[in-house]
Amino acid sequence: MLDTIVVVDGAPIVSEKKVDALSKVLKKLFSEAGRIRDDTFYMPLNEEGKSKGYVFIGFETPEQADRAIRGLNNKRLDAKHTLLVNRFTDIERYGEDDEEEVYEEPVEEEYHEQEYLRDWLKEPNCVDQFVLHRNETVGVYWNRRGEHPETIVSREKWTETYVAWSPLGSYLCSVHRQGVQLWGSNAYERKQRFMHPGVQLLDFSPCENYIVTWSPEPIQMIPEDSPMRAQFPFTPADEGKQIVVWNVKTGLPVRTFSAAVAAENEAGAGPAGPKKISWPAFKWTSDDKYLARCVQGQQIFVYETPGMGLVDKKSIKIDGVVDFEWSPATMSSGTSKKTEEHVLSFWTPEMNNQSARVTLMTIPSKEVVRTRNLFNVADCRLHWQSQGDFLCVKVVRFTKTKKATFTNLEFFRLREKNIPIEVVELKDTVMNFAWEPAGDRLVIISTSDAPAAAPTFVSFYGLERSKGVNGQFRQVASVERKSSNSIFWSPKGRFVVVASVGGTSNNTGELDFWDFDFEGERKEVAGAEDVPANLVLMSTGQHYQLTDIAWDPTGRFVATSSSTWGRALETGYRVWDLKGTLVREEHLERFKQFLWRPRPPTLLSKEQMREVRKNLREYSKVFEQEDLAEESQASKELIAQRIRLLEEWRAWRKAVVAELEAERGGVVPLAQRGSEKEDEVIERIVEDIVSEKEEIIE
Repeated sequence: MLDTIVVVDGAPIVSEKKVDALSKVLKKLFSEAGRIRDDTFYMPLNEEGKSKGYVFIGFETPEQADRAIRGLNNKRLDAKHTLLVNRFTDIERYGEDDEEEVYEEPVEEEYHEQEYLRDWLKEPNCVDQFVLHRNETVGVYWNRRGEHPETIVSREKWTETYVAWSPLGSYLCSVHRQGVQLWGSNAYERKQRFMHPGVQLLDFSPCENYIVTWSPEPIQMIPEDSPMRAQFPFTPADEGKQIVVWNVKTGLPVRTFSAAVAAENEAGAGPAGPKKISWPAFKWTSDDKYLARCVQGQQIFVYETPGMGLVDKKSIKIDGVVDFEWSPATMSSGTSKKTEEHVLSFWTPEMNNQSARVTLMTIPSKEVVRTRNLFNVADCRLHWQSQGDFLCVKVVRFTKTKKATFTNLEFFRLREKNIPIEVVELKDTVMNFAWEPAGDRLVIISTSDAPAAAPTFVSFYGLERSKGVNGQFRQVASVERKSSNSIFWSPKGRFVVVASVGGTSNNTGELDFWDFDFEGERKEVAGAEDVPANLVLMSTGQHYQLTDIAWDPTGRFVATSSSTWGRALETGYRVWDLKGTLVREEHLERFKQFLWRPRPPTLLSKEQMREVRKNLREYSKVFEQEDLAEESQASKELIAQRIRLLEEWRAWRKAVVAELEAERGGVVPLAQRGSEKEDEVIERIVEDIVSEKEEIIE
C-alpha cells in the first residue's frame, strides 16, 4: 500500500489556525488526480504548532499516485511556493543507509552533441530558406537567385493538414491528427511533439518558449488500463478543455483552457461548433512574460509566465471592453524609472451616458497612464508601431446624420512627455492600415461609401522632422487604384507592396512596388525642411487570383502565390525582387503553401547597422561582383554539363553502331544468295515532341 502514498514538499508553512484551510486547498488540488483516503492525509506539525512544509497524501490506487506525480509535480501553488511531488517508496529507498552496500561508480554516458537549431544562418551568402507544400509533399529549399530552388529535404506526408515556421525560424511545425511535431537542425529531425488529439490551430509565443494549440475535440482521459495512459500528458482536471499552452523545451502542458476563451469574442456558426473561433486565443508580450485574453464587455485576464497564474490573482474588470493590444516595447514605470513595464492598450464603446474611451495601462502595476475620450464611434482598431513609439487608433465615426461613416487617425506619442495625441481627419473609410517596420511612415487604403464598386485610394504618410524635432504626420502622396486591398511592408522598411489579394474570380492580382526613399531626384515638399519620403512607384506586376504575399526576412525578395485552398486552377508561386522584377515562376498542381523561414533579430548594434548603411555603396559593388562571378560559374558548369552529356551520347552511339556492324558481319545479303526478289524498303517516320507550351489568351 505504500506505493499509493505521495510526499508533497514545498507547501506553505502556516500556523495551527490555518492548517485546516491549507488542508482543504491541497485536498481539492490533489483530488483531481484521484480519490484521497482520509486516513492517509497527514500534515506534520512542529513543537510550535506550525506546519513543516510537507504533506503525506494517500490515494486508492498506485495509478492515481502516478497521475498526481506526473500532473502536479512542480505545480506552482502561488508566487512563493512550488510543490514537489514524489512517491513515498522512492524517498524511503533513497533514504536508506546500507553499510554493506558497495558503492558503484555510475557509467559515464557517451556525449552526443546536439545540432545547432539556427545553423542555416551560417550560409555565407545569407541565402534564405523556404518551404513548399504541394500535394502530399513538403520540401525545404534554398532560394538561389535565378536558379531552380536547391532542395534541402523533401518528404511525403510530412504533415496531415499544413506546416508553419516558429517566429524565429528555429522549428518547422507539422500538424497531425494526434498533435503537433517540431522539426529542426540541418537534417530536420524531430525535436519535440505535443499530444493533442484533433489539433487544428497553433500559435507560438514571440520568443518560442511556448506554443498554444486548439482542438475542436474536448480532452478526454484515456482509460487507466490503456498502454497509452503513461504517455498521456493531461490530468482529470484538464478533461473537457480544448486549448492547451505548452512549454516548448519540456513538451509538457503548462495550463489548459476551455474553448469559450477563444469563442467569447465572436459569435456565429463555425466548423468547431455553434461559435466561431477567434484566433489566436491569447496575445503575448514581446518577451513572453505575459499573455492575456479578453472577455468582451467584462474583463481582461493577464497571466504571468512561467506559472501561468493571474497577475495579482485577479482579472482586470473593464465594463464594455471590446479589444486590446500589447505594446511591442516596454516603458519606464511612473513610480520607479528603473522598473520597465509593459503597456496594455484597450478601448470601450459608448455606454450608459459615457463616451467611448481608449486607455493605456501598465502591467503589472495596472497604472493608467493615458486615456482618450471619443464620440460618435462606430468602431476602433489599435495599431502599434513596431518599436512602441506610436499607437495609432483608427476610429470609425458616424456623421451627424448617422447614415454614413468616416475615419480619424489618433496618434499617441509614447516617447514624449505626457503622451500627446495628434489627430488626422480623413473623409473616406479606411480599409487597411500598416506601419513601416522600425519606422514612422505608414500606408493607408481607403474608399468612399458611395458606390459598392468604388475604387480604392492608396495614401502614403510620413512624420515630418524639422531640425531633428518630430513634427506632424502629413500625407506624402495619394493614388487611385481600382482594387488594391492589402499592404505588405518589407521587414527592413523602405519598400512596400500594395496589392489586390483574394482568390475571387474578379481578382486580377495587381501588384505595385513602391520605394519610400528613392535615391534619384528628390521631391520638394513646401513647409518641411526634412521631407518624410521620396516616394516612387518602381514597377507594377500581376499575379492572377493571388491568395498570399510574403517578404523574405532580409527584404530582398517577395513571393506571391495562388493556393489551392483559395482557388482550384493555375496554382503556383512567383518570386520577385524588391524592385518588382520577376525572378522565378513555377506552376504547381495542388499547390498549398509557400513560407519563408523567419530569421531571429540581428545581433548588430545600432552603431554597426548605421556604419553598414553608410558604406552600403561600397558593399554593393562587392556583392555585384560576387553575383556576376556566381552567374558566370553557373554558366560554365551548365556548358560543361551539356558537353559531358553530348560526349556520353556520342560514345554510346559509336558503341551501338559497332555492335550492329558486328552482328551484320555473319549475315549473307539476299543478293549474294542469288535471290531474284528485290529488297523491300520500309520507311517509317517518327515524330517526337520536343516541347509543348499552353497559353491562355484573355
